[in-house]
Amino acid sequence: MFDGYDLIVYGSAVPALLAQPGWDLTPAEVGAIGSYALLGMLVGAISAGWLTDVLGRRRLFIGCLAWFSLMMLGAALAPGPEMLGVFRFLAGLGFGGIAPTAIALVVEVAPAARRNLLNAVMLAGFPVGGVLAAILAVGLLEPYGFRLLFGLGVLPLVTLVPLALWLLPESPQFTRARTRPANPLRGDVATSALLFAVANFCGFLLVFGLNTWLPQLMRLAGHDLGSALGFLLALNVGGVLGGLAGSGLADRFGARWVATVLFVVAAGSLGLLAMPLPIVLVYLVVAVAGAASVGNQIVVYGYVATHYPAGFRATALGFTSGIGRLGAASGPLLGGLLIAAGFGLGANVGVFAAVALLGAVVSACVPRLARRVAPPVAPLGQMQYG
Repeated sequence: MFDGYDLIVYGSAVPALLAQPGWDLTPAEVGAIGSYALLGMLVGAISAGWLTDVLGRRRLFIGCLAWFSLMMLGAALAPGPEMLGVFRFLAGLGFGGIAPTAIALVVEVAPAARRNLLNAVMLAGFPVGGVLAAILAVGLLEPYGFRLLFGLGVLPLVTLVPLALWLLPESPQFTRARTRPANPLRGDVATSALLFAVANFCGFLLVFGLNTWLPQLMRLAGHDLGSALGFLLALNVGGVLGGLAGSGLADRFGARWVATVLFVVAAGSLGLLAMPLPIVLVYLVVAVAGAASVGNQIVVYGYVATHYPAGFRATALGFTSGIGRLGAASGPLLGGLLIAAGFGLGANVGVFAAVALLGAVVSACVPRLARRVAPPVAPLGQMQYG
């Protein structure tokens, strides 16, 4: 939840950053600063994914959590846009490490028949954090500015870090397979990793492009600030519901086709946003778009995690999500460039819809791994590896 809040709150703060006295930021510059955290996530995801398979899930989770909390405090106190960009990049190192570490841990302690669903319950905290960011921005942004919203990101340091030190277990599978992780980039494993990286690129571009620019796009389309932030709320509520429902279906029917279908639904719903619709339908379409983009990223994470064995699961998660973070960095930058060039809601959602269709194609094309490469994961208490 805090990971999602700290990332998505930047989009809620965009109107205040554009209006910040003395900073004179353009939409393209605000989009670039928004991308810095996501570039940091690329480095953090790849590094932490590999380190998690070497040092353990628990250590990396706690370290990344403490790190990004401190960096959010630095962002809140930044004296200018340059230092804001520096602290957002540094926070991104921690943001990037959280996902592969937490996903690997949850998947490895969950019963085999519910791995996707329980992973989604954990990852649902991300869009919940987005909902929280939107709600707090409605009440706090205009009277208090962006610094308070960023400063709330330090709360994990005094809440979750002590709890994790006390309660968080290590993965039993990691304990039993404490060998140097195998190289996942061979044969069908290489093909699947590259396709997953593209799927993550598409998913992250949608998630962060929409979360960064949806409020401003809806304002350009004629909605006031309160309504625009309300659409951000609808997007992330849809993301929570879509992630849980989609992951439950993935446990039953397989993540491949659930991820593929949701990408197609995302393209269709984004296309509908360019049409004149009654306000109630606009909110509904935004929620569906959130379910099929923010929610689908949860499904894609589970798709990757259940595709690989424990020995290099976190490495694969880190690699594919790390490369995918280029999409996360591209989303805010692309939206800023399109708006700066004078393009409005229709052009932006059209580009995002095309990205969603690409995600559908690559998700459907991921090859299945041979049993010797990807052995099934036994329920807790019956785990064997090797």
